[in-house]
Amino acid sequence: MLNFSLMLKSPSLTTSVSCFDNSSVSTSTGYWRRRRKARVLLQVSAVSYQKFIDFALNETKRHAVLAPSPLQEKYNTLVAMDGKTELQMSSFQAPKIRLLRSMSIQNEVMQVLDFAVFPKPEFDVPIFCANFFTAASTNIVVLDLNPLHDVIHHRDYKDKYYKSLMPLGLKYTKLLPWGGRLTSESIKFFSPMVIWTKFTSSQDKHDSLYSAFMEYYKAWLELMDQAVEETDVSQIMCNCEAQHRYLTWRAEKDPGHGVLKKLIGETLAADLLGNFLFNGIKELGSKKFLDYFPEYCCEDGTVNEKRSIIGKSFEHRPWDSGGEFVGDNVKVN
Repeated sequence: MLNFSLMLKSPSLTTSVSCFDNSSVSTSTGYWRRRRKARVLLQVSAVSYQKFIDFALNETKRHAVLAPSPLQEKYNTLVAMDGKTELQMSSFQAPKIRLLRSMSIQNEVMQVLDFAVFPKPEFDVPIFCANFFTAASTNIVVLDLNPLHDVIHHRDYKDKYYKSLMPLGLKYTKLLPWGGRLTSESIKFFSPMVIWTKFTSSQDKHDSLYSAFMEYYKAWLELMDQAVEETDVSQIMCNCEAQHRYLTWRAEKDPGHGVLKKLIGETLAADLLGNFLFNGIKELGSKKFLDYFPEYCCEDGTVNEKRSIIGKSFEHRPWDSGGEFVGDNVKVN
């Protein structure tokens, strides 16, 4: 649930012409534009999210037998309307994994990784989520084991999956600090160990991010290994609805929709969101967005496009070091 409001083009350089003749202005401006573009290309090309995908797939194969998902046939490679930007997609499934999927986007001025693993409804394991965006020198990151059930109100679920992982979370939330305001509606879909951060590109930061990704993913795989298949039909249905609610929220409110729409158009973007990135909306339940989130209903029955209806956001991490939700009552040491 990243804020992809960044421009897709590198900024142009504005040069005053009052003291120069036309030829010198043209030469000087062209030179600096090339220099500026070269810096942007260098910074973006220095980042590769493919190694994140390769690590995850190789590590998963050590724990489970991966098979290609039926989605792979349709969703694999897509070239954007500009003829330059390429979207690469892959998807798999396993005995305990309903869907493991990745999408990477790359062009001259940005790189995007959207990687997620959804458990089968027979398991209440968290959803692994990695959303990374790099443009010029700016990076926006969300890395989390998204809780299937609300950890603010379900202490038993929080203790079951996150209590032992809080030291890992604290390690990386110090290296990759809180990225600023997050709406109260969105916060319900995150865990106390979420990494939500923004940073200027540097080798140290990217190394820390890769290290965090590896350790978080290994931790998620251990949880999956230990997960026992649920046999209670009512609990399976509860897990199913919880995942469907999550998918419905993401498909409707994920800010990445804006980038996809610019790249491939509204129709393809909606298809990619609903049938690939957040696949399961049609299969896991029949409820619509407003059934889960009626507060977003406009007078004419349409969905309010605002990200937040409550209008409350968290400027600082709303969990303490023990994973307790403290909201705005954050103690600054």
